[in-house]
Formats: sequence, C-alpha cells, structure tokens
Amino acid sequence: MNGIEAVARILKTEGVEWIACYPSNPLIEAVAKEGIRPILFRHERGGIMAADGFSRQMQGKAFGVFCMQGGPGSENSMGAIAQAWSSNIPILLLPTGLPLDRLQVRPTFNAVRNYEGFTISAEAILRPDQVANVMRRAFHSLRNGRPGPVLVEMTGDVCAEEVPPEGLDYTSPKYARQAPSRGDVKDAVKALLGAKNPMIWAGKGVLHAGASALLTEFAELTNIPVYTTMPGKSAIDERHPLALGAGSGATTGPARKWLDESDALFAIGSSLTFTQYGQAIPKGKVIIHSVLSVEDINKDYAADIGLPGDANLVLEMMIDEVKGELGEDGRGDVNNVKDTIAAEQKRWMDEWLPLLTEDSAPMSPYRVVWDIHNTLDRENSIVTHDAGHPRDAIVPFYGATVPGSYVGWGKTTHLGYGIPLMIGSKMAKPDKFCLNFMGDGAFGMSGLDIETSVRANLPITTVVLNNGGMGGYDRSLPTALEVFGTSSMTGNYAKIAEGMGAIGIEVDTPDALVPALQRAQRENADGNTVLLDVKTHFEMRFSNK
Repeated sequence: MNGIEAVARILKTEGVEWIACYPSNPLIEAVAKEGIRPILFRHERGGIMAADGFSRQMQGKAFGVFCMQGGPGSENSMGAIAQAWSSNIPILLLPTGLPLDRLQVRPTFNAVRNYEGFTISAEAILRPDQVANVMRRAFHSLRNGRPGPVLVEMTGDVCAEEVPPEGLDYTSPKYARQAPSRGDVKDAVKALLGAKNPMIWAGKGVLHAGASALLTEFAELTNIPVYTTMPGKSAIDERHPLALGAGSGATTGPARKWLDESDALFAIGSSLTFTQYGQAIPKGKVIIHSVLSVEDINKDYAADIGLPGDANLVLEMMIDEVKGELGEDGRGDVNNVKDTIAAEQKRWMDEWLPLLTEDSAPMSPYRVVWDIHNTLDRENSIVTHDAGHPRDAIVPFYGATVPGSYVGWGKTTHLGYGIPLMIGSKMAKPDKFCLNFMGDGAFGMSGLDIETSVRANLPITTVVLNNGGMGGYDRSLPTALEVFGTSSMTGNYAKIAEGMGAIGIEVDTPDALVPALQRAQRENADGNTVLLDVKTHFEMRFSNK
C-alpha cells in the first residue's frame, strides 16, 4: 500500500463517505476503491465551499474533505480556504505536492508554507512512515481547539512509495472537551442575574457544539433574551418569545434595542470578532465571554469574565449554577421582558411590512424574502444567503427555526459561496429542502456548479435576484457606472440553468413567486435542481444598518 492508498484507508477508518474534488489527484481513485464517493466540482472554490457546508451541518460529527491538484489547484483554492478560516469551519484539505527536491525551488507553490497563515494546521507527508502520525494530528486538529481548515500535503514521490507497517498504525483521536472553572461560572451567573437589562449573544459555536436546547433552557431560566450572530442564526428558534433575531450588517428592531440598551452581555460560542458584516457591541456593558478558543477572549473586546470552553459544558455549568441560585423554575418573566420584545417586534414589523408585501414589478427583494419566509416548511428547509445586498435583506426577515435551518456566513465575504454551500448541506441532510438566495453578480462566481448539483443528484434551489447589476455601486462608482456602465450585467439565468440540466423558472411578477417556490420544492423532491430567475429592482434600504 502506497502513501495515497494509506491516506484513503485512514479516511475510510474515520467514516468519511464522500469527498469533494477538482480536477486531478490520485486520491480520487484511491478513495473510490475504498467505497468513498468522489464528487467533482467545476472549480476548486466550489468543492471547498461544499465541504464547508457539509461540516456546518454535521456539527463536529463528520467533516468535509476536499482534494485538489498540487500547484495550480492549491493556488486556486485560496479564497475558499480563507473563508472557512474566517468562519472557523473544520475541513480537511488534501493537495498533492511536487517531489521533495522541488519543494523549495521557485516557482513551486508550497501549500504548507503558503497556507500556514489561514489553516489551523498545515503539514506535509515527507516520509512514508509518517502517514499515520500526520493524519492523526490532522484529525486531532479537526476535533479539538479552534475549528478551522486543516491541510495535509501529500508529497508526490514520497506518497508513491510503499508505506511500512508503522506508517499504517493509525489510531483515531478523540474530542477532548474543555470547561471553565466553577468559580468563574459562579461569577458570571452572579453578574447576569444582578444586571438590570442583560442579553445573550449566541454564535456559531452553539451550533457546532449542538447546544441549542441548552441555550434555550438557560434563556428561559434567567429570562434573558437571545441575539444570534449571522453565523449563529438558528441557534435559537426565532419564534421563541425571548428571541431577538439575528444580525449581519443589518438587524432586527428588537436586536437593535437590546444591543443599544443592555447593561450586560453574555457571549456564548462566539469569537466576538469585529467585522463590518456583523453588529458591533456598544461600549458600557459588562461582557462575559465564552468561546472554545481562549485566544479569542480579550481579542476585540475587553472581557470582564472569560469562560473558555465547549458551549455545551459551559451552558450545563451555567444552568446548574442558576438552578442553585433560583431553583428549578428560574425567575419568571421579570420586568416584562417578553412583552417588551413582542411590542418592539410589532413596531419594527409594522414599519417594514409595506416593503415586504410590496406588489411592484420588477419586484422588491424584500417581497422575495417575505414569500420565501412564508412559503417554505422552515423546519425541513436549509436556507442561506450569498454575499452583498441579499445577505442584509434576508438575515433580519427570514425566521430560522431548528438548528442548522439557516446557514449564516461571511466574516470575509466571497461572492458565489451559496450554491456549493447548499450542495454540501444537501449531502449532509438529503431530506431537507436546500435554498440559496443570491444576486446576479454572485451567480457569475459559482453558477456552473448548478451542473454539479444536477450530475451529483443533490438537488437544490437557487433564487437569483436579477436586477441587471451589482447593487450599491452607484454610490462608490457614480462616474464609472454612468459613463461606462461598469457594474451593469445582463443574463437569462433560467436559460443558463436549463442548459446545465436544471429546471429554470422565470419570475417576472409578485403573484408568480409563491407558485414558483412551491414548484421548486416539488421538483427538488423529485430529484431536479431548480433555479428561479426573479426580476427585481435595486433596493438600498436596510434594517438598522
């Protein structure tokens, strides 16, 4: 067994059932012989984005894997790896590498050296007897500490050699959960219960740990409302009376009120990384910060109390402490928090409902969001946005329900992420209806992976807001747009989808959208990929942005 075959056998041992790939890597044939399904995407970014989507849905129980050609394949993968790094998504990257005597010779692209800055771990197999040890360290990094991309470069001549017995002696590493001290938990609970107007800030770490039920229990015991970050959206059912909604650069009315007026904030499962694609925390609050990676505490915001650890363990400890202080039933709806949230929700929705229900043609993107929200079976759907204006239109107004029913992403924000992200989500949850909400600019970055969805029999639905250009550039590029039409673009995306074997549906008027969404659900259930080409107008109004 050579090194490539040994890596494939280890992937099989780890329970890997499929890998994304493009375009050429000997591992593709090796995993196929092991019964692992390789799915070829139309470019490296798409394959990595699909692995990302799969990892998000599996919540640490399994990881997306991508293999690519060394050199140009590794070079072309950079954007998607950077996105997974910024979002703390554990994926395994397996590029081939040139022979040992070429690794340091220009212009050879050394994946380990170049990706060290935005991977959790980057290591090359430099001797045949290293295979088991290198792969054990890789899976340890996938399971433990800060989540993120892990790279193993399979050096060409080394991995073609026979692997000695010690190189095949593989032991699967386990997840070692971490928890804060009891004293710090006690201090945190005391600070929250003593605050006049506290709030919870829940991030993706809650979803990764599978801790949504514990988050809800803690909120109910303490009567503290919950805001979720964009990556944390769906960590709590947004129909819950203590849910404030989620935020990208835009956010809900209730979230805005608590972000501005709260005096204490408990961040759980969030790095609290400052980003222009999320909400900032106003000054003057007591901050209790719990996150898996201790280096995130005190990074962008000074923490009054730090609680490094797994979100599950932290919430279990917090719940035990609260029950010890208040009893099993908690403290009830003190200060009429739920009524205040409901009143603020009504005020905010009354303000926005005319735009959400607007009957204009071309359509308002908010009408598209509203019909998606009201048409889908949200418990049995997975929805994501793409980058740009679609993100800020949908995040406040589409109500997430069960964990993983919405995939929020974008500390760095790569156009086109949504299509392959939903393909990976569909692989993880084949019984779910998977929908991507994107602009026409984003379609140009990943539209060809509609064909991957068709070929791989992983049917998804893509909603393209076809407004003839990229929104917002009239402000930053007025002359370039007026004189040269710089950000204008045209296309019939429904016909493009049909050319790739999907169902293309043109939607020109508001009354046609709900029937189109209903048809998309039926077509997906029958195994057909669908693209809705929705004619919309530019919209520059955003909620609380």
